[in-house]
Amino acid sequence: MTTTGYRTDAATLSPELIESYRRDGFVRIPGVITLAEAAEFREAALEVQRRMQDHNLTAGGRSANTFDQFVNVWQLDEQMRRLTLHPNVGGVAERLAGVPLRIWHDQTLIKRPQRSTPTEFHQDQPYWPHDNSPHAISAWIALVDVPVEKGCMTFIPGSYHRDDLRSQDLNDAGSLFALAPDLAWAERVTIPLRAGDCTFHHARCAHMANANVTEEQRVAHTVIFMDATTIFRGTGHVVTDPLELEAGKEFDHPMFPRVGA
Repeated sequence: MTTTGYRTDAATLSPELIESYRRDGFVRIPGVITLAEAAEFREAALEVQRRMQDHNLTAGGRSANTFDQFVNVWQLDEQMRRLTLHPNVGGVAERLAGVPLRIWHDQTLIKRPQRSTPTEFHQDQPYWPHDNSPHAISAWIALVDVPVEKGCMTFIPGSYHRDDLRSQDLNDAGSLFALAPDLAWAERVTIPLRAGDCTFHHARCAHMANANVTEEQRVAHTVIFMDATTIFRGTGHVVTDPLELEAGKEFDHPMFPRVGA
């Protein structure tokens, strides 16, 4: 136990875990939030799901059976804001990345029981309107225990080196491998999590999540960080479209606060 009450914090993050992340592009970090926090934020996330279906980006779309997806929840709910801005989550992310970071966006991802489909292998970064962000990293926070049967994450080690791929279809099991056939035969690592644990993965690390075949909701919250010096490319994205940002400039905007600011 650390002096902060967390099993792992930025100050006690071991060199071995940092090296594992930088080698493979992902790492499991236990106890980034406490069990009590996980329980509190789980209830807040489920309340968001109940109250804010009009903000569910997958409702009625191709991904409707994959998960319920609520983006920029920290702007909608004060409790979830505390999780997105949690100093331990951002502090660990910055230690792993090794550079100053700012928040790109968050998202609460809930796989419904007995009815979800897999989130197929994909990289995150090709979807984003970013330039000059080689260290972008996501914290995937388990708010419930997430065994394999509930839809935990699987990663392809080293796949973050593939920075030449266009965006993939997370509803198509063959989409990533049509672009990078060699990855179809690469090692895959599946990481079950206990509530309060996190996986951190590089924005180019290929990953997927199984279907939830249990009787309970799989509740997770992701906080996505980009390099503090990331440049807005000017292409469309649901997060940036309403903001009238200037292409070629850094994301210097209240929606993208610096870690620790």
